[in-house]
Amino acid sequence: MGYYFSKTLECSFEEAESRARISIEKQKMGIVAEIDVAHKLNEHLNVNMKRYKILGACSPGHAYRALLEEDKLGILMPCNVVIIEKEEGKIEVAAMDPEGAFAGVGNQEVKCIGGEMRLKMKNIIEEL
Repeated sequence: MGYYFSKTLECSFEEAESRARISIEKQKMGIVAEIDVAHKLNEHLNVNMKRYKILGACSPGHAYRALLEEDKLGILMPCNVVIIEKEEGKIEVAAMDPEGAFAGVGNQEVKCIGGEMRLKMKNIIEEL
């Protein structure tokens, strides 16, 4: 079992990010965190890297159900979607597979929630 789904797009970074945001919204999820990784690494380490952004996506109902079952699951939240500049005109968008992340939790309901979230994350990538 892999830990992510991904698709490479032929567009600008901004277009890929916009499409990812729209796709996340279509899954009835919200973005609760954003990290411009390239900017932060440049700021702290004075290094230049290609553009790389993390969008932390959350399905509130699923998060609530999961936390009721297992209060430490916040460690694995939110579900991340990354936008990575690969080369001129090619941007990779990848989303975590929460089913894999939740597999180590010995709770059947949590595994079911992970399976439901897996479909949402897979759909985010497929709909780009």
